[in-house]
Amino acid sequence: MSDTRYALCNCNGTAVLDAGALQKSLSGSSVIAGQALCRREVDRVQALLADADPLVIGCTQEAPLFSELAEAASFGGELRFVNLREFAGWSAEAAEAGPKMAALLAQARLPSPAPVRAVELQSAGATLIIGPAEAAIDWAERLKDRLEVSVLLTRASTGELPLRRDYPVFSGTEIVVSGHLGAFEASWRQDNPIDLERCTRCNACIRACPERAINYAYQIDLDKCRSHRACVVACADVGAIDFARAEPKRTGRFDLVLDLSVAPLIRTPHLPQGYLAPGRDPLAQFEAAQLLLGLVGEFEQPQYVDYREKLCAHGRNGIVGCHRCVDVCSTGAIIAAGDRISVDAALCQGCGGCATTCPSGALRHAYPRPPDLGLRLKVLLAAYREAGGRDPCLLFHDGARGRERLLRLGRSGRGLPSRVIPFEVHDVAAIGLDLLLGALAYGASRCLLMTDSEEAESYVVTLRAQVDIGNTLLAALGLDDRALEVFAADDAQALEKLLWSLPPGMPSLPPASFNLSEDKRSALEFALAHLQAHAPNRPAEVALPAGSPWGDLSIDKHKCTLCLACVGACPASALTDTPDAPRLRFLERNCLQCGLCVNTCPEQALALVPRLLLTDGVRRARVLHEAEPFHCLRCGKAFGTKPMMEAMLSRLSGHSMFATGPSLRRLQMCADCRVIDMMESEKGQPT
Repeated sequence: MSDTRYALCNCNGTAVLDAGALQKSLSGSSVIAGQALCRREVDRVQALLADADPLVIGCTQEAPLFSELAEAASFGGELRFVNLREFAGWSAEAAEAGPKMAALLAQARLPSPAPVRAVELQSAGATLIIGPAEAAIDWAERLKDRLEVSVLLTRASTGELPLRRDYPVFSGTEIVVSGHLGAFEASWRQDNPIDLERCTRCNACIRACPERAINYAYQIDLDKCRSHRACVVACADVGAIDFARAEPKRTGRFDLVLDLSVAPLIRTPHLPQGYLAPGRDPLAQFEAAQLLLGLVGEFEQPQYVDYREKLCAHGRNGIVGCHRCVDVCSTGAIIAAGDRISVDAALCQGCGGCATTCPSGALRHAYPRPPDLGLRLKVLLAAYREAGGRDPCLLFHDGARGRERLLRLGRSGRGLPSRVIPFEVHDVAAIGLDLLLGALAYGASRCLLMTDSEEAESYVVTLRAQVDIGNTLLAALGLDDRALEVFAADDAQALEKLLWSLPPGMPSLPPASFNLSEDKRSALEFALAHLQAHAPNRPAEVALPAGSPWGDLSIDKHKCTLCLACVGACPASALTDTPDAPRLRFLERNCLQCGLCVNTCPEQALALVPRLLLTDGVRRARVLHEAEPFHCLRCGKAFGTKPMMEAMLSRLSGHSMFATGPSLRRLQMCADCRVIDMMESEKGQPT
């Protein structure tokens, strides 16, 4: 870190930049400051590129130019770019933005996170174009020389097939498309009598049809057809026309899909890569076609999520408990698979909402990992504080639409307030309660999550739920019930107004020294312990909204028979039994509030109680229920419990098989004694 060098520029004197103060804040690092590093002072950058030590340039606008210079100089070090101009130097509070600049620059000298596993995708260009004949055939003709196209007609009342058979043409309804780039599967029902794969396009059927029900797309208008079957006779030698086709289902595999339907056939909020659905707009169709041409070859994407099956609380013994990740995923990459889930890494686009909502940490966002984000937060906030900054407000945004909005705000508006520090992530949906509370523990006074109308609704709902839980906890601790906030930033003026009208944040707390753990629940415990230690209030417990990852379990002791089905179902060992007596124990620290125990209980005796217990009792197992053991009537051996036996006798007493006294009495014996009793009964001995 100390070998990192900085090249900063005030952009022709338009951006406020105190190089001396920044040099002091970035102790141990070399800092040069210029006025036009991208133009007349470019030789200063070229001189820095002669050395292999890491180089951070305080400009993102000219990143392409500086990258070209680095390539020409065979620069072997790490080259990074930090935006200082729009995020700080052009702000209406630019004179006070020095601490923010120091924070952004300090964060930039951290080593790159360890690379994640790659998911390989291969596309040979086999493209299925789906849509009405006039549009689908038109685009097939344009793309046939560059892609291996096939056409699936959804409507053929107009248009006609091409004069040359350069590519396959199908027709069908009930179309289903699934898969991802390089591995799409399509199925459809061929309910039109003419099989376009067998049709020779000789037009004999068109000439033979008395109702003119067949067009030059070789499809029969069944509303006009009067079943003369003259077309069948005309096509007898070829056999392409069959009004009673026995197997109408057709399937195919493709690398790419261009869906020209009015509404996409795939209805997920985020469509799979390689599946483009521009609708009927000609310009959108043109742009989609251009994108298709770039999707041929071999590609890699990060494996965004790690799944640890042993921690998963989705199901046990066919009973479903937690299904939050399945519900929230915007791409359909996560599906239920028995008692576990299945994650399709090729469908996943790295939104991270699954990891945010997962109560156990079975799903972990890996691009980057929470510890890497935590280190960035810790270093950034420490540098801001050491440079004299106060009341830091973190603004989480994505690296696409979010970054662009903030850059435009800095260019044409008042920019960002000096205390608002942008923090870029792959997708804000990946920012869960562990990171938010961790940021507050490191010294942030407020955390804002910026979304927009293009964000999947399921992610916005999840983020709001996380924020509600966090603010409820902070309010109970006497800190700030508005320290966490989710907002949409579709309107630039509204965004500027919101940022410049922010109230003061949470009171400053001593910064935490811990690093965020890889384990989600451990990270939450550390953050909460730090906040609790420095909070004005010390409540014993905090009631939380439904869906919280912590909570108690209430039990109706009159219903519970201590069958212990809940113990076998609990994925987190929050519920345990004892070998020496019929007793149900509960360790609240481990409870995920997944609901598996509630759904498993045959007596419906359990209920979830979302809360956070802030006393040492959360780490001690307590007895939820216990009962006297039931003893065998014959040998006196303990088996089962008295409530269980009473419930069983009550339910079976009306059954014909247990109408006699000996039968009911036998139920009250242990397994060995039942066998002995049955043998004695068969020999006529008294039981």
